[in-house]
Amino acid sequence: MATIDIRHPHTLTHEAARAKAEDLARDMKERMGIDWKWEGDHIRFDAPSGTAKGTTGSVQVTTAEVRVQIDLPFMLRPMKGMVESKVRDKLGRILG
Repeated sequence: MATIDIRHPHTLTHEAARAKAEDLARDMKERMGIDWKWEGDHIRFDAPSGTAKGTTGSVQVTTAEVRVQIDLPFMLRPMKGMVESKVRDKLGRILG
């Protein structure tokens, strides 16, 4: 079960929303070493090392929303509020 589950509506085309989600994944890889890959309309990600080590999750893109689910490892769960806030802010900036 995801410790963080965020749904953010958008008015972009499906392709544009996918591109924005991929931009987000690339940024997370660069900043925190998160590995990611597309599986249909889902980006699956995990952090094998670094500050986010043990974090897993997905980003689902639909025609109406982007849903981010993040499962934080036990040691990072006290930071849930901060992580959730940063993800919400980032989604708001990239999706409008």
